[in-house]
Amino acid sequence: MLIQKRKQLKEFVEADFKSYKMVHPILARLTFGENWELFAYMRNLRYLEYYTNKKQMPWDRLFRMWYWLKHRRNCAKMDVDIPINSVGPGFHLQHRGFRHLSSHTRIGKNCEILPMVLIGRKRPDVIDPYVTIGDNCYISTGAIILGPVTIGNNVVIAAGAVVTKNVPDNCIVGGVPAKILKCI
Repeated sequence: MLIQKRKQLKEFVEADFKSYKMVHPILARLTFGENWELFAYMRNLRYLEYYTNKKQMPWDRLFRMWYWLKHRRNCAKMDVDIPINSVGPGFHLQHRGFRHLSSHTRIGKNCEILPMVLIGRKRPDVIDPYVTIGDNCYISTGAIILGPVTIGNNVVIAAGAVVTKNVPDNCIVGGVPAKILKCI
């Protein structure tokens, strides 16, 4: 789902904010809390998506450039690289640390990703390395997901798992290569 209207932008930002469960957001901002920094990263990404997708007015290019520059700075500062239009509302980054999502990644609503996660392609010669992750998924520390692969809804990917094959809904996967450990 692309953010093309102000109302959609507001809905996405509110869903992202709720996913961080900040009790005192002003205090978190003033004390440079970890949750606030990660939420600010996501909010900036949402504004960049909005100004990229909406019908362009002449001044929108300036806003898009401003949010793109902030996004590049945030990517370098936090070591998080999430391409535009790749994550759904309610996306939650848990802790600072390395995360790299390829531009062929699509992640559903209310997903959570921990540090040291890499989502990319199996081999350089793969033509369509699409990685599709469903809603309400949890990707733990050190997971590697190599496309083309489809991961269903309500899936938990264990720490250090290497996912190279499709995963059905409502499962816990882990291991190298990842295998279904339990179906919920």
